[in-house]
Amino acid sequence: MAAPEELELSQAQTEKLLQFQDLTGLESMDQCRRTLEQHNWNIEAAVQDRLNEQEGVPSVFSPPPARPLQVNTTDHRVYSYIVSRPQPRGLIGWSYYMIMLPFRITYYTLLDVFRFALRFIRPDPRGRVTDPVGDVMSFIRNFEEKYGRSHPVCYQGTYSQALNDAKRELRYLLVYLHGDDHQDTDEFCRSTLCSEEVLTFINTRMLFWACSTSRPEGYRVSQALRENTYPFLAMIMLKDRKMTVVGRLEGLIQPEDLINQLTFIIEANQTYLMSERLEREERNQTQVLRQQQDEAYQASLLADQAKEKKKREEQEQKRQEEENARQSILAEERRLRTLEEEKERKSECLPPEPPFDDQDSVKIVFKLPNNTRVERRFLFDQSLTVIYDFVFSLKETPEKFQIVTNFPRRVLPCLPTEEQPNPPTLLDAGLSRTEVLFVQDLTDD
Repeated sequence: MAAPEELELSQAQTEKLLQFQDLTGLESMDQCRRTLEQHNWNIEAAVQDRLNEQEGVPSVFSPPPARPLQVNTTDHRVYSYIVSRPQPRGLIGWSYYMIMLPFRITYYTLLDVFRFALRFIRPDPRGRVTDPVGDVMSFIRNFEEKYGRSHPVCYQGTYSQALNDAKRELRYLLVYLHGDDHQDTDEFCRSTLCSEEVLTFINTRMLFWACSTSRPEGYRVSQALRENTYPFLAMIMLKDRKMTVVGRLEGLIQPEDLINQLTFIIEANQTYLMSERLEREERNQTQVLRQQQDEAYQASLLADQAKEKKKREEQEQKRQEEENARQSILAEERRLRTLEEEKERKSECLPPEPPFDDQDSVKIVFKLPNNTRVERRFLFDQSLTVIYDFVFSLKETPEKFQIVTNFPRRVLPCLPTEEQPNPPTLLDAGLSRTEVLFVQDLTDD
């Protein structure tokens, strides 16, 4: 059944069918034909679609470059735009193409086998990224040396940093992978990428990151984006809360066409970006509200803690004051008890009072601070300390006092001092047989 179907194909279709089977590795010729027919025999679009299916990423391909891109913007797809190289025209062109086809297939097959084997012998040095920023800066310098400084503003950082900034700022990120050896690279850079309208459009609408695939950083990004040809551009944006490739532009594209395709991709995904902005604004407002609530709660908590601390301090101060008052009362009670015991001891140690008719005795009347009068007799040869101890032993006597004569007024030295260790006797103090002495309170002094 396959042979009659193949006989119905033109020579150009047969050539594309064989080339598509070789590039995709499909064994079923019928499946190859159906795929090409679905893409109007556009082999680049068919190959891209097949690769996207293998990666699990659906793609929608544009018709030839002369027609505008028609895409259902409600579908969650990666929009791809591939510029095909001119196909051979005329009998001579097709004859040459058919003659060279086996050689090209053999060449590329052997080249792929050689590269595959070379990976086991000598790993690709581009697989080790040691200085990603240096790779980007080196590409920018080389680009400016070759094409001049009139180009879109390049992001001077790693691919990951560019993704993070685009995500944080909710901006589109246009990634350009530079194929040094590709035949269309030079014309694309000079005619398209460095054109005034393109660089103005890119600088005002998006971030732009570029690197050569010959550099480890560019090669790493190439492995992630899996471009099929050069020049290669990928549009990336925040979609469904993750950075997503929303557009792929491959092949030599003219400035006006590039601007049209980028504009289409932006407009097709504008609703997603606006949705992300609204969600982020809502999240930020929610976060601010939560932060304000947390701050208010913390302030209330601190106020409650301060009140509780003040209450505890007041309670502790009150308890301490009560404890101090209790200790003061106890100390006063102990002091009074000690004073009372001392008075009793002094009273017990006093010498007996001499009889009334003793010629060597002195009658002394003590006038206490509360106007109480106490009378007692002492011997002339007794020390003034004896009369002091007697006055001290009286309950009405204050704790601290001194004994003063009436006239002439003088304080009796009843207690020993450093100058006079032994107080004088009553006789030495000049007391007569009858004396009135005043007890002066010194407690408040």
